[in-house]
Formats: sequence, C-alpha cells, structure tokens
Amino acid sequence: MLDVSVIVVNFNTSSFTYDAVKSIFEFQNDNTLQYEIVVVDNNSKIEDFKNLASQLKTLNKTNLKLIRSKINGGFSKGNMMGVQVCSPCKYYAFINNDTLQTHQDFLSKLKAFMLQHPDVGICSPQMIDENRNFRVTIDHFSSLQREIVKRAVLEKLFPKTYLNRKKRYDKPTQVHYVQGSFMFVDAKGFNDLGGFDENMFLYYEESDLSLRFLKQHKKSTYLIPDIEYIHYKGKSTKKSISIKIEQKISLLYYIRKHYGWLHYHILIKWFILRYFFSSMIKPKYWKLFYILLLGAPLNKSLRQTQKIEDFSEIINETI
Repeated sequence: MLDVSVIVVNFNTSSFTYDAVKSIFEFQNDNTLQYEIVVVDNNSKIEDFKNLASQLKTLNKTNLKLIRSKINGGFSKGNMMGVQVCSPCKYYAFINNDTLQTHQDFLSKLKAFMLQHPDVGICSPQMIDENRNFRVTIDHFSSLQREIVKRAVLEKLFPKTYLNRKKRYDKPTQVHYVQGSFMFVDAKGFNDLGGFDENMFLYYEESDLSLRFLKQHKKSTYLIPDIEYIHYKGKSTKKSISIKIEQKISLLYYIRKHYGWLHYHILIKWFILRYFFSSMIKPKYWKLFYILLLGAPLNKSLRQTQKIEDFSEIINETI
C-alpha cells in the first residue's frame, strides 16, 4: 500500500499542470515515503491533452499516470476518476493544477501530522499567491446565516465558531474547511464516505466533504500554516454568468442536503429577491434569476450539457 496518491486534474491548461506535477517531484524527496501522481485530463481539447502527455513523458517517472475522460466531469468527478485508478493508499492529496509547491518533503510532513492526530480527516498547507503573499485558505461551512448575515459579521459576533479567515495563523488550527486547491485526506475515511459528491460540478465539494467527515466520522479539518503552497487561482475556470449560476446551483443543493427543506426555501427566496433587483441594474443576471425561479435544479448544471467524445472513458498513456 502506498502512503499517498496525489491526484491532479487538468482542463485545457497543460503548461500549468506540467509545472504543478514537476514541482511535486522536486519538493518531495523523502525516499521513505511511497507515493504516486495520477493526472486526470478532464476532456481538454485534444491539442492540450497531447501537449500534456508529451511534457509529462519528459519527467521519466515510473510513479506517474495520465488518464483521459470522455467528458468534463468538473472538480468532483475528475478527482473521483483519479481515485478509481490510483493504487491502494493511506492518504489522498487532491492538488489543483494551478499550484506550485514551496516546502521540502511537504507530503511527508502532512502525513506525519495526520498520524499524530487520528481525529483529523483533512488537512491543508497555507495558500500563498505567486508573489508569496498570504491568501485566504480557510472558510466557514456554507449555511443560511453565512449567506444572509455574511462572513465578516459572523466572525465578529462568534469569533470562536467563525474564525477570522484573513488572519495568518502560526500553529495548526482546526477550521470548518480548507480550499479544494490542496486537500490532504485520510483515504479510508474518504472511501467510507463515498468520496466527493458528484452532483456538485465546480463548487462546495470541499465544504461538503469536511462537513460529512465531521458528521459521520467525527473527524475535523486542520490548517497547517508552517507549510505553504503557491496557488495561481482560477486558471481553468473563467468567470461568467454561467459559472455564477453553477455556483448557486451547487450552493442550494448543498444547503438542502445538509440543512433541509426550510433552509433551502428561505435561501432561494432571498436570492430571488436579491437578483430580481440586481437584474434591473445588470441585465446579465436575468438568466440567473430565471434559474432561481425554477428552483436551481441540478438538471440546469453545466455538467448536464457535456457531450460524450468518441473515445474510451479513460485512455491510459505511457508516461
């Protein structure tokens, strides 16, 4: 059994993916740690996929796999495809392709922390930007109060429950959840939970996972601030009204899943009212307003618009 299976998802950003994988190999040199890297191509354009395969071959690593999906399954499905083909392991490291590592033997250190804290299900290093500046890494569980009252107010009123997201912590700290750009996860707990919820295409997967770990396994999530990684952020996802719609569909699905019918209906009515007035100022929001009137159903998700390409579900590449 391997110690860690690292899963990296690529979508039309092969140069970032290559740099991300290369940096993992460069900064993880502890020979006592057995690990592999599984790169999942999420149905990128064929030119990007071929470029990625060509670049990864130059690394000449036996513990590197590349697979290709016939659809763009988003964050959750892309990572779950990696889970399905990786070797048996003790931990998964879900790492975005627009990241670079900065700390020597970071996987070994995260593994050591998890071994010392069996009550932890997920941990993450501190995120920084490309200029080595602090970047917010933690967040509060999505909820009715977070969406209506807002984070800043909750942090002032209930500082012990809602930690200051913009504070730089100097020791391992229990948090609600960490950003999905780097999640180091207990594999057995993850597998027992069924992994990421594939109904979520792009948003709230990490919040959902941390909340399920807490509810079902009584295992918490921690920030490990003395380890850092660079995150360029959003290189695979361009902001648009379609992406905003996707975010609201996932959020409302998450709220109904964890808090029930009443919270869902209060929140969707709040959004309908809010975006009715917003649409008068910014007409592009009429489309979002219409989706909210329909109840923000999952069948309006971008995942439902995917076309299946004419090749096998997964194409194994020799790296």
